Amino acid sequence: MKVIRAEVKHLDSLVELFDAYRVWYRQSSDKPQAKSFLEKRIANKESIIFCCEDSKKKLLGFTQLYPMFSSTRMKRMWLLNDLYVQPDSRGKGISKLLINAAKALAKDTNAAGVLLETEKNNTIGNILYQSMNFELEANNFYFWTNK
Repeated sequence: MKVIRAEVKHLDSLVELFDAYRVWYRQSSDKPQAKSFLEKRIANKESIIFCCEDSKKKLLGFTQLYPMFSSTRMKRMWLLNDLYVQPDSRGKGISKLLINAAKALAKDTNAAGVLLETEKNNTIGNILYQSMNFELEANNFYFWTNK
C-alpha cells in the first residue's frame, strides 16, 4: 500500500469512496454531484486529497484537507475534513498512513498544524485520532446553517 496525491485521473475511483463516505454521514448518494465537487476541488487547487492504493492501484481510502489560516498563530493550518477507508480494508493501518500524509503536508508547508472534527459517538475515530497525537480541545464549536 502506498499514499498518493489524487489527480483528475483518479476521479472515477475516488468518487466511489467519497460517495460512500457521505452516505456514512447520513447524506443521500449522489455520484454525479460528488464527481463535480471533487473535480472542482482538484482543478481549482482548493483542497489536497491523499489516497491510499494497493499494489493493483485500487483506491482503498482517502483524506481531504483544506487550507485555513490562524490569526493568532499567524500561520497556515490544514483542516482534515474527510477521512474514509472502505469497510473491507479497515484495520490495516490505512487511516494512519493517510493521517501521516496530512501531518507531513503540515510540516512541508510550515503550517501550525492539522485540525479535525468528528462526532462524539465516533468511538473508533476518537481513539484513532488520540493515538495519532491529536489533542482533544475544550473549545466550543458552533455552526450557523444557511437554509
